[in-house]
Amino acid sequence: MKTFIITRMLAIGVTFFSISALAEVKVIGHSSLKDATLSQDVVTKLFLGKQDKFPSGKKAVVIDQEPGEDIRDEFYTKVIKKNPAQLKSYWSRLIFTGQGLPPKRVLDDDEVLELISENPSLIGYVSDEADVSGVKVLLTVP
Repeated sequence: MKTFIITRMLAIGVTFFSISALAEVKVIGHSSLKDATLSQDVVTKLFLGKQDKFPSGKKAVVIDQEPGEDIRDEFYTKVIKKNPAQLKSYWSRLIFTGQGLPPKRVLDDDEVLELISENPSLIGYVSDEADVSGVKVLLTVP
């Protein structure tokens, strides 16, 4: 019984540590973008292929990070409100019916930053650890 209680307490402690270790997610765009900020609703529509323009009317091209990246799971859970299985199912359905394709994927925060700093049409997301000095932060989700 004592071992069970200790194991339970450790599990609870790890859970609290994991929750506190979660980072902010920053949705970013090119520094020249006229939109100062974006709502979570607009970001969701862009990343789910339901919208292809920024509110200012400029074309928006979404870039995603590879499955398995912690920031990707955080972004889709916190911002889009879909877990990895739901996201996979969503895109599978759209691909099968010919209604859409998922965003282009890149390796990590560094590649997202590099591409967005070079292309004013791109939008992506990075972790709070990324140096966003050369791009515009459009939405921050804790």
